[in-house]
Order: sequence, then structure tokens, then C-alpha cells
Amino acid sequence: MRQDEIKYSLIIPIYNEGEGILEMYRRTINVLDSLNGSVELLFVNDGSCDESLTIIRKLHHTDRRVCYLSFGRNFGHQVAVTAGLNFARGKAIIVIDGDLQDPPELIPEIVEKWHQGYEIVYAKRVQRHKESCLKRFTAYVFYRFIRHLADIDIPTDTGDFCLMDRKVVRILNVMPERNRYIRGLRAWVGFKQTAVYFERDPRFLGEAKYTFCKSLSLAVSSLVSFSKAPLRISTYLGFASATAALLMSFLVLYWRISHPDSPLTGLTMIMMLVFLLSSVQLISVGILGEYIGQIFEEVKNRPLYTLAEVGGFENQDN
Repeated sequence: MRQDEIKYSLIIPIYNEGEGILEMYRRTINVLDSLNGSVELLFVNDGSCDESLTIIRKLHHTDRRVCYLSFGRNFGHQVAVTAGLNFARGKAIIVIDGDLQDPPELIPEIVEKWHQGYEIVYAKRVQRHKESCLKRFTAYVFYRFIRHLADIDIPTDTGDFCLMDRKVVRILNVMPERNRYIRGLRAWVGFKQTAVYFERDPRFLGEAKYTFCKSLSLAVSSLVSFSKAPLRISTYLGFASATAALLMSFLVLYWRISHPDSPLTGLTMIMMLVFLLSSVQLISVGILGEYIGQIFEEVKNRPLYTLAEVGGFENQDN
């Protein structure tokens, strides 16, 4: 199928989702068949260790609308989405997770907003079903924390489930960042944006692939990518510790004058001062390390991902 014939591209990142791929395919095809226009389903196999790639190959051979990319190893969800954006050929590109927590049945409503003239339509969660209190709390805090500190307005409670017009995807594809936070980049480009609200379903099968550590890593990376606030916080901590040190100096002097015979003259305060200054220094070095680490990743200029196998793009040079 030629690029100019495709109206909708659906990008589905996959990492060890073999148990649910067929159900994902069934539900998305039922929805996409109701749309007015040709479609392609682009699966991105992010180095899965299960039977995911085998199932995707079979779907490709039975349905030529199914295309796929398979990485040489696991590169992460955001890179998988980026690869899908690089290869997607539709006029409207939809990104959706492969675990069925984002309901494909919401796609027609999202597409309708696109027809109304919006270049970016993102799905906003109003409720999370069967997720732990800790998960809901940390997600709530993270989205509001980064929105408050970021230099751009990143909508709260939104994931990667969205529709983007071809003109938006063209801009994203030429952005040189290696530490990709698609939700932030999507907000940065601007254009006319709106939200569609939904209740997030529990996983269809299997276990969540985004562990707490991975979520924390994404949170730190996104904050460093879109805000200079941590560097300012480091500066403020320096001023605060200097003020505390000055106050403690006066207290030590007062203690020495008022209790000249005390064997513990100022010892406790001095120890508190040492611990305070040490913690401020370690926090500041850690913050600088995060920014330097991002610079280190950028200047290496390695490819974002390696492709071990590609299917469905025989007529496209990429």
C-alpha cells in the first residue's frame, strides 16, 4: 500500500505482550473498519522474549494492513513509539499501548476531534481501574509536579494514547533528542490540541512492564529534559545551607559565651552543620549528574534503536 493511500496509522508498542496481541488486533480492527479511510497497524516489537514476534508475523501474513518493526534488543517504550512515528505513513497517526488499558473503542471519538481541526488529540484518564493506591498516588503527584516545574504546559493524567496529525509527526521525527518523553515533546510542538476523557481499564492479561524503577527513571528523565528547576533548587539549597550555617555560628558563639565550662560546647550544632552541608552537596552533585548524564547520551550520537526485522514496508525507503 502506498503512503498516499493510507489515512490512519495505528502504532502499538509491544514488549512481552504475546498473551494479548490477538485480542488487541481483534478489537482494534473492529474499530478501524468502522472508520472512513484506509488503515495500517504498526506493531513495534521492543525486543520481546516471548512469542510476540511470532504472533505479529502471522498477523502480517494474514492481513497486509499489519506492519511491524522488531528491535535488536529492548530499547524502551518511548523509543518504540519514536520508531513507530518514524515509519508510520498515515495522515493521522494514533499511538496506543498494547496491554488494552487504553481502550481502542475510544479511537472514533479521537478521530472525530481530528476532523474538527485539532492536530493533536490526547486521551486523558479520569479514573484508573484496579490499580494500587500507591500507583494512583504517585501518578497523580508526578503529573502535577512536572507540570508545575516544566517550562511548557504538559497536560496532567495523559499517557501516550493520542492522535497526531502528519504535520506534527514530521516535526517530532526531526527532533534530535535521544532522551525521548513523547508527552512532553507533543506538548512542546504546540498546534491545536484537545483532550478526550476516558476511564483506564485494567490490563487484559499479564503483568505490568512499567515497574516502579522504570517509572521513576522516566519521571527523572522527563523532568531533566523539560525543566531547569532542579538546577535552581540546587542553588536555593546552597543559599539556605549558607543561611543555616551563619545562624549556627551565632548559636555556637552564644553557647560558648553563656556556658564556657561545658565540655559539649557547640559539638551538636557543629555535627548538624556538617551533615546539612554534606547533604546539600550530595543533592547538588546528583542534580548536576543527571544533566551531565543527559548531555553524555546526546553527544554519543548513536542510533536510537537497531532493527532486526521489518515487515510491510517493502515499498518504502527508510
